[in-house]
Amino acid sequence: MAFRLITLNLNGIRSAASKGFVDWAESVGADCMGVQEVKAQSEDVAGRLDHVGALKGHFHFAQKKGYSGVGLYTKKAPSDVIAGFGNEEFDAEGRWVETRFDTARRKLSLISCYFPSGSSGPERQEAKFRFLAAMFPHLMRLKAEREFILVGDVNIAHHEIDLKNWKGNQKNSGFLPEERAWLTKLFTEGGLVDVFRTLNPKPEQYTWWSNRGQAWAKNVGWRLDYHLATPALAAKAKAEHIYLAQRFSDHAPLTIDYDFKL
Repeated sequence: MAFRLITLNLNGIRSAASKGFVDWAESVGADCMGVQEVKAQSEDVAGRLDHVGALKGHFHFAQKKGYSGVGLYTKKAPSDVIAGFGNEEFDAEGRWVETRFDTARRKLSLISCYFPSGSSGPERQEAKFRFLAAMFPHLMRLKAEREFILVGDVNIAHHEIDLKNWKGNQKNSGFLPEERAWLTKLFTEGGLVDVFRTLNPKPEQYTWWSNRGQAWAKNVGWRLDYHLATPALAAKAKAEHIYLAQRFSDHAPLTIDYDFKL
């Protein structure tokens, strides 16, 4: 029995809905879907976008209107929902929602997370570094206690294969040496797994395209969206798919099927 888990940065949930996101989400057979950058408040989604087909949404909204925010749609009701990861600065920005599916035999979390972008300037890049510094120990504490899969827009391309113009982007946010080193540390010392890359080692596997310079038409993309999993869950990954037939935002949905059930 496959468990289908999807991640998608919506770049505005209402905007994505106007482009067919809801119909697609209802048809794709997901057991759980993590969304990021919802750019909405609870009153904007209540009764309209808080359910998608058989999936119920659990959200962490930013305090600032029209900014950030994450959600997790789940078919099965979680045993607990945690909004925020205990960091005042970034919890105010709505960047973490965790659904727990705990039983007497198992502790398991599914998480939707939206890492900051540093592309708007030095101040936001410094915020991104603060986020990374806080996130690593948090993930390590979580890994010591439970199995988890974190899906989301990490806003970092890890290797040269993960973006089209890697040579020209080495000094740009999203491909800075310090950011890439953080991911390397997460996968080595931290012991987490980049699930997509265990299944697909090919080049030109992108999930985001700039709105400038015909990036989509020319496939000048970046792989910014991830499934980050503890090893036992990562080993259950069976198939991956980046959905390119329709566009709901500047990101593409990333689906991975796992061989387990909640």
